[in-house]
Amino acid sequence: MIDIAELLTFIKVAETASFSEAADKLFVTQPAISKRIAALESNLGVKLFDRIGRQVLLTEAGHNLLPKARKMAEDLEDIKRSMTLQMQDVSGELRISTSHHVGLHRLPESLKRFQLEYPAAQLEIDFTQSEQAYQHVLKGQAELAVITLSNKTHELLETIPIWSDPLTCVVSKDHPLAHNTNISLIDLAQYPCVLPNKNTFTRQIAEQVFGKQDLKPQVRMNTNNLETLAMLVSIGWGWSLLPSTMVDDRLCVLNFPDLNVERKLGVLHHKQKTLSRAASAFIQLLKTDANTPL
Repeated sequence: MIDIAELLTFIKVAETASFSEAADKLFVTQPAISKRIAALESNLGVKLFDRIGRQVLLTEAGHNLLPKARKMAEDLEDIKRSMTLQMQDVSGELRISTSHHVGLHRLPESLKRFQLEYPAAQLEIDFTQSEQAYQHVLKGQAELAVITLSNKTHELLETIPIWSDPLTCVVSKDHPLAHNTNISLIDLAQYPCVLPNKNTFTRQIAEQVFGKQDLKPQVRMNTNNLETLAMLVSIGWGWSLLPSTMVDDRLCVLNFPDLNVERKLGVLHHKQKTLSRAASAFIQLLKTDANTPL
């Protein structure tokens, strides 16, 4: 097999008629040039240059090889240019897995702008739970996940926080704690609540807060649908933790310093997978949109 470096060295020596000048132009030593030419001649089984005094002249075999070598070098440059253009072009399919809440409340404007700016890219979006989206990236079924980030790290996954998502403690307007201004976690733990399922990142974050005071919330019902949680709170089934974007006039917000629950929403990708141009562009767009004042 012909070595590309040896072939390019042959072309440069032929053009300059000098081993030393070729070495200067290729930024290598003259012995390295001689070694490459000798290796190429050995590989091809022919002599490519005659040295007469200080002159370096092409042999008949060298003359025959030169146009072919130049053609191969041009083809190599075409390949490089083509790959560069492809790497600059944001196109192809981008598979994203996202949670229903993040997809509905955080992504619409970014998705719209991405399609306007990169029309050649094809988005495939799977709406699911954050925990399932996490597995999709881990198993290679999606390139990106835009989700509630786990508070635990994984050696194979890269997490990029994009948004801070504080959770608000809410009750119904006729709840015993609704108008109490002096509330502690101990007080809250005495009342039933409705929270996401145990396997969710949100539930794990909430239980960690209670666990720091050796408390455990009294969970009356589990559901991962945040709209359902808001409805259950409004009819008096218990308190819950909801993003502030979901608080409406049916609910009463409890404010107390002991309960500081904050989720991080962001992007997840596999460390061992090279990101496509579309994926990199989408991540950058999310960062830009998150930092743009409304």
